[in-house]
Amino acid sequence: MTERQEQTAPDAVMTRIGQVVMLCHAGDREEARHRFLALWAEIGEDGDPLHRCTLAHYMADAQDDPCDELAWDLRALTAAEELTEDRPARHEHALAVRALYPSLHLNLAADYARLARADAARTHLRRARRAANALGEDSYSDGVRAAISRLELRLGEGGSGDGRWGPPPQRP
Repeated sequence: MTERQEQTAPDAVMTRIGQVVMLCHAGDREEARHRFLALWAEIGEDGDPLHRCTLAHYMADAQDDPCDELAWDLRALTAAEELTEDRPARHEHALAVRALYPSLHLNLAADYARLARADAARTHLRRARRAANALGEDSYSDGVRAAISRLELRLGEGGSGDGRWGPPPQRP
């Protein structure tokens, strides 16, 4: 019974990260950065990989300097890679990490493009496209695929996919 309660109990750290994300999206990026840093110190470099991945992924979006954004996006990817196969059984949110891979690589591609590192940008863009094949059919997935396609066009990588992506299907 206790084990079942632990599995369904909300993750307080993920909730706190979500609250800071809302603050960031509301436009207070500086305060969001301060709160993300406080959470990062609390979680620690060796803390839960899911927490570190999620926090770093959103912390990158709060950065003004492209080099800082790249550093946080790299931390997010590193933490995502630390998640083990048994991790989803312990955290319901861990399944979302698999869906984050396309976004993680897309963010890195965009970071490298802003820093005029085209080869690195193209490498991560190809990884984003491959990882996007595991995405479902929903608005998040459609948005990620569209962003990948836009960056491909910007980097001259159009047509590198499997040809399945195009305009979204018409809905009746």
